[in-house]
Amino acid sequence: MTQAELATAFAEMHQKGNPLVLYNIWDAGSARVIVEAGAKAVATGSWSVAAAQGFDDGEQMPLEIALMTANRICKTVDVPVSLDFEGAYAVGPTAVATNVTRVLKLGVVGINFEDQMIGGKGLHKLEDHVKRIKAAREAAEAFGVKLFINARTDVFLREPNRDWHAGLMPQAMERLAAYAEAGASGLFVPGLVDGELIGRICEEYALPVNVMRVPDSLPLAELSELGVSRISHGPGPFRLAMQDLALSYIAGMT
Repeated sequence: MTQAELATAFAEMHQKGNPLVLYNIWDAGSARVIVEAGAKAVATGSWSVAAAQGFDDGEQMPLEIALMTANRICKTVDVPVSLDFEGAYAVGPTAVATNVTRVLKLGVVGINFEDQMIGGKGLHKLEDHVKRIKAAREAAEAFGVKLFINARTDVFLREPNRDWHAGLMPQAMERLAAYAEAGASGLFVPGLVDGELIGRICEEYALPVNVMRVPDSLPLAELSELGVSRISHGPGPFRLAMQDLALSYIAGMT
């Protein structure tokens, strides 16, 4: 399929009640393994990609290495590839558009785009991040590919006390509504695990809603019933793989 066809196919995989499950990968080798195991699409996790190259998360890995990794993944598998692009390694809309164009040229058909200030404190001002999403969308339209922009808000992820998540809903809903209007393709709420709150977000928006699996997440069947359209695993797969590697090393030394 062409890149444009892959983008269309990827978007169609997001279905309320029948979520696309993405077991996040970190390099071309891990992408190939899960595609051979049956995955219809692959998505990177920024934490995992950075850790695999010896860097911390939060755009500590140089952009050129991130692009090289994305390029190798796109050349290795023939399924849609989504890139966890963090904050697009940019602040202003013009720089965002430039970097989005760069990843599109590699064959990527989707990105995660978050609203936290990488290397700073808090979230981008709502009006500023709306401009950033619009710039990403305009860059994709100019390129000729309907890029799946998975607009991520870190409202919940930044608050470890889940008892306070209900009180953060107005702020999160305001942001998600603005992101949808700005041109987002999907809405990502990592850190949110409360079924009632997830259900409210799924009911509120027509766009696909993405949640991230953690050890105490709701079962897949319950998330499907709530209307979730996409489920990510984040850094979990990388951590499990590294644990297995360590155990294999120990076994091999005895």
